[in-house]
Amino acid sequence: MPRSHSLRLLPVLALTACVSDPAPPPPSLPPVELAPPAGNEWYRHAVFYEVFVRSFQDSNGDGKGDLPGLISRLDYLNDGDPSTTTDLGVDALWLMPVFDSPSYHGYDVVDYERINPDYGTLEDFERLCAEAHRRGMRVILDLVLNHTSSQHPWFVDSASSRTSAKRDWYMWSDTDPNWAPPWDTFATGSTWHPLNGAYYYGVFWGGMPDLNMKTPAVREEVKRIASFWLGKGVDGFRLDAARYLIETGGGTLGQADTAETHTFWKEFAAHVRSVKPDAVLVGENWSTTPTIATYYGSTDQVPGGDELPLNFNFPLAEELLKAARTSDGNGVALKLAEMRSRYPKGVADAPFLTNHDQVRVATQLAGDQGDLTTVASLLLTLQGSPFLYYGEEVGMANGTTNNDEAKRTPMAWDSSAGGGFTTGTPWFPFSPGRESNNVAAQSNAPGSLLSRYRALIRTRHASEALDRGGLKLLTSTQGRAPTLAFLRTFGEERVLVVHSLSDSSKTAGPFELEAESAEVLFADPTVGSLVRNGGSWSVSLSGRATGIWRLR
Repeated sequence: MPRSHSLRLLPVLALTACVSDPAPPPPSLPPVELAPPAGNEWYRHAVFYEVFVRSFQDSNGDGKGDLPGLISRLDYLNDGDPSTTTDLGVDALWLMPVFDSPSYHGYDVVDYERINPDYGTLEDFERLCAEAHRRGMRVILDLVLNHTSSQHPWFVDSASSRTSAKRDWYMWSDTDPNWAPPWDTFATGSTWHPLNGAYYYGVFWGGMPDLNMKTPAVREEVKRIASFWLGKGVDGFRLDAARYLIETGGGTLGQADTAETHTFWKEFAAHVRSVKPDAVLVGENWSTTPTIATYYGSTDQVPGGDELPLNFNFPLAEELLKAARTSDGNGVALKLAEMRSRYPKGVADAPFLTNHDQVRVATQLAGDQGDLTTVASLLLTLQGSPFLYYGEEVGMANGTTNNDEAKRTPMAWDSSAGGGFTTGTPWFPFSPGRESNNVAAQSNAPGSLLSRYRALIRTRHASEALDRGGLKLLTSTQGRAPTLAFLRTFGEERVLVVHSLSDSSKTAGPFELEAESAEVLFADPTVGSLVRNGGSWSVSLSGRATGIWRLR
C-alpha cells in the first residue's frame, strides 16, 4: 500500500474515557530529560535552510544559480506573512561558500571579501540580506578558516620565500613530517605537500593549505574578516572543519580537537559577540557525541556556551535515518540519553538529516515516502534548531554520478526542461525523479512531502514548547521502539508528540500525564483520539503517522 499522508489540523478535543484497563506499564527508569536552551537569542530555536547558491536559482541563463536568483525565490522560503501557508516558513538561511574561489564548491577561498563573480556582486549580497531580513529571515555564511586555496595571495606570498612576511601564515617544514589524515586510524599518505624545496601542511589536500592560527596576525585577520561580513548584514557563520584548526603534532590527538583549537574558538566567539551580540556560530564537528559536546565550551558565564553555541548533531542524524529504515526508535532514544549525560545543560542542539557532504536522505532511504515522512516528522519535533538541506522538502535525490557534485544538483522547481531553475543548460544535470520531486508538483498536494514540511514548521512555530522547549522522553530506552514519544515543555505549556515508526498500526502508551483535555496541533488522518484511563493516556496510530497534542 502506498505510504501517502494528508494532514489535518483540529480544534480542541476532550480526552475520552477508556472503558478497559490498559496493559501494565513496563518497569520505569529515570526519565531522560533535556533542559530548554538557555538564552533568548533567535538562533536557539530557529529552523535553518542550507542553500548551495550555484544550484538554487539562475537569474541570467548561464546555468549557474546566483544571488539575484536566490532573492527571487525568498518568498518560497518565507514570505514574511505568518498567516500564509504557501511558504516553507524557515527562519534562517545558511549559504554554502559565496566567496571568490577557483572551484565550483567554494571551499578553497582566494578572496574572503569578494563575492564569487558567478554569483553576483557585493551589492547583490547586501540586497539579499536586506530582503531576507524584511521577511524575518536571518542569513549566515559558510566561513572557511581552517584553510585557503593554494591560489590565495596569502599562500602565494608565503610560498615565495622562506623570508616572506607571510611565511608563518601557513605551516612549513624542511622535511616531510608524514602525518596521516586524522579522521581515519588506518589512513595512509602524508598531509604535508612539497613545494619550492619545503613542505606545507594541508590536511584535506594540496590545493587547500591550512592557515596557521598560531600566528597572531592570522587570528587578527580572520576576526577582521568576520567583522567585515557582520557589517554587511550577516547574522553569523557556519564554521567548516572546526575540529582541525590548530595542530600540535602528528596523529589524531595532535591534529584534531586540540586544546589550542578550543582556545581559539573561545577567542573568536568572544570577538563575534563583541561586534554583534546575537550573531550565531555553528560548528561542523563531525565526530562522536562526547567530542561534539566539548565544542559548546563553558556555560558558566555565557548561557549556551562560550565557544560555539550550535553544533551539528551528526550521530543523531544517523539514528534518525536508521529509525526510519528499521522502524525502531531505540537508537534515537539512546542518543537522546547520551546527549543528556554529555551535553552541558541548556545548550541548543542542531539536528539535521543530511548535508552537502553526504548522500541525500531520499537516496539513502531509496525514495520510500513513508521513511521520508518519518524523518521529516522526527526532525521537526525534536529540541533545538533543525537544519534542512535544500530540496530535502520535496524528496530530492542524489545525482547519478559518484562525486560530490551529485549531492549538490540543481533545485527542481517544476518538470520543465530547465526545471524552473534556468533557461539555459544547468551547470550539472538534475537528479532523477524530478518529474514528481519538484516544488510545483507538490505545492498544492495536501499529502505531499512538501506540504508536510510546511505544516510541521507552522506547527512548531505555533507552540513555544515545540519551538524552544525542553524534552522529556516517554519511550523506554530498553529494547525495540516501534513508536517514539516525548513531551516538549516550556513554562506552563506541555506538548505530547507521538510518532509511529513502522508500517503497521500501533498503540502508544500508556503515558502517565496530568491533563483533562488536549488540543490537536497536528495529526495524520489515521491518528486516533488520545484515550484516558485515570492518569494514563494512550493513542492508536496507523503506520508512519504522527500526532501532536497540547495538554490542558
